[in-house]
Amino acid sequence: MSLKKIIIEIEQQHKVNFNYTEDNVAGLQLTPPKKSLSLEQKLQYLSKRTNLSFENIGNKFINIYKKDNEPKIICGYVFSNTDKKPIENANIHLAENYQITTDLNGYFEFQKGNKNNFSISHIGFKTQKNITYNSDFKNCLKIVLESEVTELEEIITNAILASGISKNGDGSFEIKPKKFGILPGLIEPDALQTMQQIPGVNSLDESVASINVRGGTHDQNLFLWNGIRMFQTGHFFGLISVFNPNLAHTISIYKNGSSSFYGESVSSVVAISSTPETAEKNIFSAGINMINADIYAKYNISKNSYIEISARKSITDFVETPTYKEYFNKVFQNTTMTNFSKNQNINYQSDKEFDFYDATFKYVQKIGLKDQLIVDLITIKDNLKVFQSASVNDINKSEDNILRQQNYGGNISWKRNWNSFNTTKINVYNSSYELLGNQKTTNESQIVIQENTVDNNGVNLENNHTINSKFSFNDGYQFNEIGITNLEQVTNPDFYRKTKDVLRTHSLILEGKYNDTISRIILNAGIRLNYIEKFKKHIPEPRIQFNYGFNKNLNLELLGEFKSQNSQQIIDLQKDYFGIEKRRWIVSNNSTIPIQRSRQISLSLFYKKNDWLLDIENFYKKVTGITTSSQGFQNQLEFLRTTGDYEVLGTEFLVQKKMNHFLTWLSYTYNKNNYHFANYEFPTFPNNFELTHTISWAGIYEKNNFKIALGTKWSSGRPKTSPNLSVIDLSNPVLVYNRPNNTNLHVFSQVNFSSTYKWEMDNGIQFKLGVSILNILNRKNEISEYYRISSLSNSIEEVETFSLQRTPNLSFRVSF
Repeated sequence: MSLKKIIIEIEQQHKVNFNYTEDNVAGLQLTPPKKSLSLEQKLQYLSKRTNLSFENIGNKFINIYKKDNEPKIICGYVFSNTDKKPIENANIHLAENYQITTDLNGYFEFQKGNKNNFSISHIGFKTQKNITYNSDFKNCLKIVLESEVTELEEIITNAILASGISKNGDGSFEIKPKKFGILPGLIEPDALQTMQQIPGVNSLDESVASINVRGGTHDQNLFLWNGIRMFQTGHFFGLISVFNPNLAHTISIYKNGSSSFYGESVSSVVAISSTPETAEKNIFSAGINMINADIYAKYNISKNSYIEISARKSITDFVETPTYKEYFNKVFQNTTMTNFSKNQNINYQSDKEFDFYDATFKYVQKIGLKDQLIVDLITIKDNLKVFQSASVNDINKSEDNILRQQNYGGNISWKRNWNSFNTTKINVYNSSYELLGNQKTTNESQIVIQENTVDNNGVNLENNHTINSKFSFNDGYQFNEIGITNLEQVTNPDFYRKTKDVLRTHSLILEGKYNDTISRIILNAGIRLNYIEKFKKHIPEPRIQFNYGFNKNLNLELLGEFKSQNSQQIIDLQKDYFGIEKRRWIVSNNSTIPIQRSRQISLSLFYKKNDWLLDIENFYKKVTGITTSSQGFQNQLEFLRTTGDYEVLGTEFLVQKKMNHFLTWLSYTYNKNNYHFANYEFPTFPNNFELTHTISWAGIYEKNNFKIALGTKWSSGRPKTSPNLSVIDLSNPVLVYNRPNNTNLHVFSQVNFSSTYKWEMDNGIQFKLGVSILNILNRKNEISEYYRISSLSNSIEEVETFSLQRTPNLSFRVSF
């Protein structure tokens, strides 16, 4: 057997790493040692049968060199004094203007020279100077670097709301799904469900495709998956996140004060990365719940490369679970499909098919000690087919409906570490989105086709420069091209309309970062300058993040940002795309559809001591350039086309206490959110997405591998517009409304439960069982209400939509 293959087998069996040059092992063939031998016995066996020496460093790293030439190099390993782990990219300073860096294992080597000293440095560690070696030294050095003690860390707290969720010094929330504990109603670390537990983040209709951050609409949020902008965020038309919860490594959420490298949003930023921060072993896992099944695998091709794949598919092809039925009933309330069944009462039949899937692929390759190449691919698809028929007065009527929603994306990124002070990142990406509705009616021989497509391409360049331990700055350039097509085609009578609009934007970015651990100050300030080719328009966007620590327990935080957005989702007609996913993407024309622009500022105090945590934040936010068609009106403004703005003033409060294995928290949010439409007869009135008061509570217990959570959410009802019944002619009713959003729905209240248990077999295989119940008390919560003239009774009809009824879910997962 070749020596190289023998080395690989020893590495896998004994969990060690060999360091060698190809010349030393190439062409060598010998009988492999017995697997029953110890590591040291195997090394002695190989040494006797080859002209090589094997140097064992702590049963972790083994150096190979020729006996007749040992060694002409000086080698060593650099470790951290805190966790004893190797330090990658530490700088070895050998001579003036000449240095090398350590590899993934903290290993370095260089040729012996006349000088016999060198120094080692790395950000976050104290520099070791004038390290001396003996010219006759034969063994590799072991060098331990001491970490620099800091009084103010970038992470303010390591556990907020649940384990695996932290708040950073830049005001962002960070979720680590693989360290995630548990939250009420969740048995998986779903990014978009988890973020709704953060004060100021809501979904008024229980949909991950309709997340409202501080009064904004869903399309005003920027969702990124490994640098790819995602235009579809929900499976099952919003009830399940499209992002596989078992895949992500880091999820960053910004409500305000986001980096200047984030554009195209006037509300929040959700950046999901599936690239691990450190090297991981081979992993395989598979799981199933009452909606879908999934698999995940990561395989290390070599020391410097790996591939990662995931796939998830609904199980509705095989079984309709109680969870699926509750989801289905929730999604299809008051749509054109359910309206069809309500209007027919004789021989009604229905046949439906629904399925969804998503899949991802990642390839990572380290090239030498300084370069890294990453390729990411993602595909998402939802497909619904519904056939309905009825016979009324011997007249057959049927509808054949198809609704398809899909999003594909790809990203190629390259990162170069020029040295310990300068890095460059370049990525090229594409995201393609399609929403297709196809309806065929037999008795009228009519076909209605609606299609909305988005093609988004971009190039990002980012340079990071470290000046010293306190100051760094970043600069970059971004090019973004977005093309959106809308198609409407009808037969009998014939109608055809297709529009396509393209916008290209160039952005220059500059931001500086100052972190002084002595004075407890973190200051990040930047600017983004956008240039829109079509409109020949420049838009500056300044950003600021300031954090001051009065002491180790109390922090003051100031965040501010100006942002803009060129694309948005609108609703032309409530019955578009069968009334299920009725929103379509469009781009600004800089007149009737303005560029949306926002400005926001927030001030907060953050206190933590003795496992108590208190966070109170006040904010002001204003978004201009909104259109009535983007706000989902179902009152007198539904067919009115005008532009305006909304303005939000609010407070977010969180108190949390940890007691051994028990964690409990209580949050409260207040919002005063008003529209301003200057050209409308009632220019100021409450926002459709205003929740004046929201209260959430959770109690969580975690011990060893058992976790359980119970929580409740209460909010005042969202605004609605009531009809003016005093001016309605009952014989010929016409809807006449009061002032827009003059009243509110009833309060929303829900109690949720979840629990998980994990255990491991002797062979290392892990199992995880989870159970959750949404809306334990089965409360009937109204989430929307509007009025229409009934075609059956010729009277005013109140149309109500309700939240999920009691919905159980069960999951099982195996990993190894």
